[in-house]
Amino acid sequence: MVVFVSLFMIGLNGVFAQPKVEASLPEMNLQKAEVEMHMRFLASDELMGRRTTEQGNNTAARYIAEQFRYYGLKQVEGADGFYQKIPFENKMPPKEGSLSWGPTTYEQGKNMVILAGDTMDTEAEVVFANFGWVDEEKGIDDYKDLDVKGKIVVTLSGLPDTQEPGAVFGSMKDKRKLAEEHGAIAMVELYKLSFPWQFFKNYFGRARVDIASDSEAGGPGIPYIWLKEETPDAAMKLKGGQKVSFKIKSKGFNSQSLPSQNVIAMIEGTDPVLKNEYILCTAHYDHVGTGKKGGGAFTEEDSIFNGARDNAMGVISMLSAAKSIATKPTKRSVIFIAFTAEEMGLLGSGYYAEHPLIPLNKTVLNLNTDGAGYDDKTAYSVIGYDRVGLVNEFDKAAATFGLKVIPDPAPEQNLFDRSDNVNFAIKGIPAPTVSPGTTGFSDEIGKYYHQNIDNPESIDFDYLLTYCKVYAHLARLIADKAETPKWKAGDKYEAAGKALYEKK
Repeated sequence: MVVFVSLFMIGLNGVFAQPKVEASLPEMNLQKAEVEMHMRFLASDELMGRRTTEQGNNTAARYIAEQFRYYGLKQVEGADGFYQKIPFENKMPPKEGSLSWGPTTYEQGKNMVILAGDTMDTEAEVVFANFGWVDEEKGIDDYKDLDVKGKIVVTLSGLPDTQEPGAVFGSMKDKRKLAEEHGAIAMVELYKLSFPWQFFKNYFGRARVDIASDSEAGGPGIPYIWLKEETPDAAMKLKGGQKVSFKIKSKGFNSQSLPSQNVIAMIEGTDPVLKNEYILCTAHYDHVGTGKKGGGAFTEEDSIFNGARDNAMGVISMLSAAKSIATKPTKRSVIFIAFTAEEMGLLGSGYYAEHPLIPLNKTVLNLNTDGAGYDDKTAYSVIGYDRVGLVNEFDKAAATFGLKVIPDPAPEQNLFDRSDNVNFAIKGIPAPTVSPGTTGFSDEIGKYYHQNIDNPESIDFDYLLTYCKVYAHLARLIADKAETPKWKAGDKYEAAGKALYEKK
């Protein structure tokens, strides 16, 4: 049973009373016509599903940037105007590829996926490097006492302390870079993840957009390969020191430069001390595009995946917060970022987390807004509800506009680690995600999520306005809060937070 939480107080007469709130706050006076205008543009057919690197995505970015300009937000030092440019590449997998491991031959697109690298035709000795990971703070060095120069490094998939998909995929570039820095000529990762190989193979075995790594900026770098083991105990034999050579062939790997951008702006805080702490309000503005690229069912009459709920609603609520706080600034400074490439693997937020324009140890909270839709218009949802010391603020924001809070819907789906917020949580920044009211993955959610009928005509604009007011007011409550948000004791990201903020 889902427990609904609100800040409504029951008086002696048993009547619910809303908390008193200053009526003149700008978010109280947001207008339905304005949020509807944003929706009818951002989720319009003309933007063709806002797919990252395509023109509709760039047009959406321009629209958001011009709203920031119109509201009077400041440009952030280090940005290109209101943009943080990102060097994406469209990567096309090799047409051919194989790896021979004893009597077993692995083939590209079947039990082998080549993710990156130059043309190769070589045979070399294999060195097993456990997870292929180095973390000085945790005392991990899987390359200690290993000579991998001129050899092929083989590792287990993921990281020593987690097999969560977000962390696994986020570590890929670093693991490949570590192998290259230690002199390896190729890297092979053995698939040990909990979800089916078919999903992994289908995603990484096709043309895809990714961020160019430093090595790729100067060349394709060493081949990076994932294998679905055909011999169950093969990894254990390697770990036990079995002498093995691999013969690798690949050719036809291509990439094309396709830049995109995050959209970023800020409002300086009013308090002489607290203005040096930053609240990060975020929403991704990309969606999945059109036709086969969209991944769902479509027709000849409608092949556009407009993304009204996912995530035009989030962008519009972020814009509403930007307008409200620009009109009446808060004590803390607030940064607003619309991320690109969330639908391609949280890439835009990941890029910012690795290339922050404001130091991460000055960023005390990421208030992300994202969602798949809504099936309860009497509520809004908070993912990470009791993890960051903001229960009172979550409740008060809801009660102010007559809503309830749905804490952490669908916990079995691990939603906290599936949106842009997780890239900041990993760094140690408290990072809840708020969403339109959802009780879980209901039929109503599935009806619209990543479907071509998720367009402006299907949106309840009265509810959209209320959601925008809630998000804007919540951002204000947090940015004016005397205490700095902190991870709940024992949270899996608490240690990262302590390490981050000790550097202040």
